[in-house]
Amino acid sequence: MSRATLADVARLAGVSPSTVSLTFSGSGPVSAATRERVLTAAAELGYSGPDPLARSLRRGTSGVVGVITGGELAAHFRDPVAIRTLDGIADTLGAHDLGMLLIRVNNGGEGVDLATRAAMDAAIFLRSVDGADEILQALTRRGTPVVLMESALPGAASVTMTDEEGMAELGARVLALGHTRVAVVTLPWGRERRRGPRHGLDAAADAATYRFTRDRMTGLARAGVRPTAVYETCGSLVEEGFEAAKALLDVPPNERPTAIIALSDLLAAGVVLAARELGLSIPHDLSVTGFDGVDLPWLAPDVIDSVEQPVARKGQLAGEMAVAMMRGEPPASVELGVWPRAGTTLGPVPESRSSGEAG
Repeated sequence: MSRATLADVARLAGVSPSTVSLTFSGSGPVSAATRERVLTAAAELGYSGPDPLARSLRRGTSGVVGVITGGELAAHFRDPVAIRTLDGIADTLGAHDLGMLLIRVNNGGEGVDLATRAAMDAAIFLRSVDGADEILQALTRRGTPVVLMESALPGAASVTMTDEEGMAELGARVLALGHTRVAVVTLPWGRERRRGPRHGLDAAADAATYRFTRDRMTGLARAGVRPTAVYETCGSLVEEGFEAAKALLDVPPNERPTAIIALSDLLAAGVVLAARELGLSIPHDLSVTGFDGVDLPWLAPDVIDSVEQPVARKGQLAGEMAVAMMRGEPPASVELGVWPRAGTTLGPVPESRSSGEAG
């Protein structure tokens, strides 16, 4: 049997097609008796309502907001920061009866065509972009509202954090405890991800194209941190921090860093696990800090000394901005503050290590 139509319901209920349409949309005055007659006829015919695709075509909207990510989705769903951010976006969009289309774009170009052509009423970027980004330019030409979450461009809507200030304060805390042999484990510097040693923090301002990496490293430099070693990772993953720490700690004891500052909590957790495997006590032999302020109960008894960011609120704000621009409001930019989170992994430099003796 063919699918019942709105006109079929109207005939059976003895009303006009427009009355059936108003009944299902809830957007017009329909008496209770008429509404009941329409719904009864619809139930008898097995009619569940207007075709959502046809309705979106008539309205010129899709009811969908695209969320554009970079890298492997598996990594996103293992990262508490990404999950809480997506939850914040979903909460806001759901409250407005909007769907979320998750689009992964990688360095090989996968996902670019979908991101530039998919039917969406707005887009939220969870990946870092610049003004030359192909997807950003295509959406701008289409007139699709865009919200940036890992970038900030003139005239574009964005939600960012005071990463630099938060990391500057954390770096100052590390130095105040007497640490001079400090190593840094960084997030990726740009799309061409690599794993291995880097030279200093000062180069980050020019070489790191990812805003969050650049700002956090700039904050450390501003605090006066002059690392003995910098190690770049391919992403915020525990295993990346583990491998970085194994490389940084594979030196004579009198050259070993007394503190390792990681640019994310997952990287810091990997450092802690590597230190444990090497028989080092945290923070007696090695202090470790992170960034994000996420809960990692499986790392007990250790709790990462960190900088906490309101990631769920960041996602909610991005969703609210997307909805506002869909209504015709101008783009806005918001910068959210971060704050210190005390843990168990940061302590004073061991006296034997601070005097330059082997430990």
